[in-house]
This record gives sequence, structure tokens and C-alpha cells, in this order.
Amino acid sequence: MTLSLLRLSMAAALCCSMLTASAAGTDHPATKYKTDLPPSADLNYAIQAKQSGITLGGEGSVKWQVDDKHFSVNSETRAMLFGKILESSSEGAIDSYGLAPAQFINKRFRKEATTTTFHRDNGTISFSESNESYRLKGGEQDRTSIIWQLISVARAAPHQFKPGSDWTFFVAGMRDAEAWTFKVINTEKIKTPMGELDAIHIFKAPPPDAKDQQLDIWLAPSLEWYPVRLRFTDPNKDFVEQTLQQVSNKAGK
Repeated sequence: MTLSLLRLSMAAALCCSMLTASAAGTDHPATKYKTDLPPSADLNYAIQAKQSGITLGGEGSVKWQVDDKHFSVNSETRAMLFGKILESSSEGAIDSYGLAPAQFINKRFRKEATTTTFHRDNGTISFSESNESYRLKGGEQDRTSIIWQLISVARAAPHQFKPGSDWTFFVAGMRDAEAWTFKVINTEKIKTPMGELDAIHIFKAPPPDAKDQQLDIWLAPSLEWYPVRLRFTDPNKDFVEQTLQQVSNKAGK
């Protein structure tokens, strides 16, 4: 059970996929998409997982706050009997590219917190867990902010967010960074305690030469494009799935 819990803590946090990054120092594009940030909200999720043949359950929460100049995202994942097993946060400014993270902190079960820093003064990204460094060119995200940047891009271009379209971002993790490409699959109906919602299914595959997690995201246009479901799937078919249960404190635009 302890091994399965540790694996859950590595995979379950909302908007924080544990995909392995490519070699550090690689140059990256700086694509400037139009953005329309969603209103501030508190979101609560139910978590279901299968890890090493064991079924696990829990709950997750995300606090998204934004104003004209700043944003923050704070998420927690709790497992039954064990309590908090993972927490992550991202905070920063709003610029012409959308979200401009300043710091990303990730704390796993029984592990020390890691910090990824976006140094806006000297234009670099650094990591507490490695000596790697990347240039800031514009639009870079971390593994918590990326989902909210994706949402903001989708809200600004809903008619372009159609099946087959690709959307690429440069994403920093705990030790390094890489380009992530999200592909829009189709519209599907997702059952939630708030009713059945039409959601846009978006897929993030691991690199072709890697054996890492894949990430599926479902965004609900009728609910400010908030994530109504996320699913992390390992190559061995173990998974962690998060389904939205409640949205509160939603601010009007």
C-alpha cells in the first residue's frame, strides 16, 4: 500500500503531470497565443486510481486566483487514511503571453519540496533539484500553470480549438523543461455531480521515444472552460483520474 500511495502522490496532483523532460539547454519556440483568463474559482475533485493492482481513492482541491496583474494556483491531493500526499503551487504575473510564472513549488508525500524559479530579472529558469538552466523567451509555463494557460488560450480562440488542432508550450518541471504539445480530440459528455457536461477532450502524449505518463484533459466550455476531468495513464495502464465535483467562489467577469 505504501508503494502505491507514493506512486499516487507522484501522479495525482491537478495540473501537475509527472512527464519526463528532454535534455536541458534545448532551444525552444516562444509562441504568443491570445489569452482570456478564466474567473477565480475553488474547484473540488474526486480521485480514483489503480496503482500496482490496488484501487485507491481520495480527493483534490484547486484554488485559482487571478486579477489584472497577478495569478496563483494552489492544489492539494489527499488520500483516504493518509491525508495530504501532494501539494503544488504556482504564482506570478500576467503579461502579453498570458501567465508568467515566477515560482513553482511541488511537495510530494514524504519528500522535501522542490522549487522552480523563473528569474524575470535575468531571463532564466532555474531548479532547486538540478543545475540546469533555460532562457526565458516568453510564454514559458510550469506543470501547475500550464493547464490554466491552456484554458486561457482555449477561451480566447474557441472556434480554433477544434479536433486535430495542436497547441504547443514550453513547460518547466522539477529538474528541467521541454516542449509539450496538446492535441484536441473531440467533444465528449462527462458525468459530474453538477450534471452531464459537454467537454473538449485534449491529449498530451509522452515523447515518442519515452515510456512516461500520458495526460488526458477534459475542459467544459459551459463552465468557463474549467477542467472537469484529468487522467494520468502509465504505460502499464495504471492510472489516476480526477473528476470535478464542485466549483465555488466563482467571480463574475
